[in-house]
Amino acid sequence: MLLLTLAGIQFAHILDFMVMMPLGPILMRELGVGTHEFGLLVSAYTFTAAFTGVLAAVFVDRFERKRLLLTMFALFALATLACGLAPGYLTLLAARGTAGAFGGVLGSMVQTMVGDLIPFERRGRASGTIMSAFSLSTVAGVPLSLYLANHFGWRFPFIFIAVLACAFLLLGWKMLPALRGHLPTAIVSETERAHPLAAMLDVLRDANHLRALLFMALIMFSGFSVIPYITIYVTANIGIRQEDIPLIYLAGGCATFFTSRLIGRLADARGKIQVYRWMALCSMVPLFAQTHLGPVPLWLMLIWSTLFFIFVPGRMVPAMAIVTSAVQPRLRGTFLSMNGAVQQLAAGIASYIGGVMISADASGHIVGYGMVGWLAIGATLTAMAFVGQIDMHTGMPPGGRKA
Repeated sequence: MLLLTLAGIQFAHILDFMVMMPLGPILMRELGVGTHEFGLLVSAYTFTAAFTGVLAAVFVDRFERKRLLLTMFALFALATLACGLAPGYLTLLAARGTAGAFGGVLGSMVQTMVGDLIPFERRGRASGTIMSAFSLSTVAGVPLSLYLANHFGWRFPFIFIAVLACAFLLLGWKMLPALRGHLPTAIVSETERAHPLAAMLDVLRDANHLRALLFMALIMFSGFSVIPYITIYVTANIGIRQEDIPLIYLAGGCATFFTSRLIGRLADARGKIQVYRWMALCSMVPLFAQTHLGPVPLWLMLIWSTLFFIFVPGRMVPAMAIVTSAVQPRLRGTFLSMNGAVQQLAAGIASYIGGVMISADASGHIVGYGMVGWLAIGATLTAMAFVGQIDMHTGMPPGGRKA
């Protein structure tokens, strides 16, 4: 129940981020904006999330985990409601940035609690359970949100997510344990207490931490240069109707609901680095196909998009187990906040670069997406080569309990 509660919180903020991408054609039409402006809507969330991730790294290990997580989650719910009430493009852009400021911190805080509570030998399976939130958001959340958008307008998905977040907030208050065991080790002296940047500097002085952060940046860049523009591309170039877009997310979500936990078990049994490399190698095939397909039947599009959902986000299961285990336990909260900031910054830069590289021609077709795919494949190959240089710690922090 503890993992499922954390997965529920993860579900809400992932859905808030993901729903923007399939809403692309609707928002471009309703707000009268182009691909570059839409890319800014996606990037606004990630850039503010990156900033607050760095800010959170200063104080996250100085507070009790549960109270801080639920406070950020409540503020995220309010910001998401503001997205649904935004009267135009500029106010929506500001609201997306505010939602990112709070939502972007949630992923790293959830992973911090997993690292505190779950032993190394079962951390892959735990990451698989948390990643099932991504599957559930694609199999249920995104199709439902698109249904609301198609029938009631683009505002309703955000209102729906805000209400859902309130429900998970109450569940989290009841189910999550208080975690204070990290506090004696995170603040070990009056000198460190006087310097709020001490823990961040400790993270940055460790070369292994830096390697882990760069590794995660490469993964996020390879995915989010492509992902935000899938819906725009398949409707404009492949010929898929807007009404059929929920089927893409439904099929992909159903598949990943099972495969994410299978990948987690494989990572624990066969080695996290080895399984990551297998997944990354497989991910390059749908990365290429998704960015180069021409007009194809819906059934063939569903095959490729489902493979994309299985392998591209699936890489994150062993990757997060690796990165969570790369940090010294006393610095886990600070490190994972910085890791969240790096992820969001890399995703924002990738989304922006992807938006700059693509454009619509006179016939309305998207051009330049194939080059984006090659860029993503290059980043994936670099991450595959780099992951072997990361060392992993296998201990539990003082005060943590096994689950």
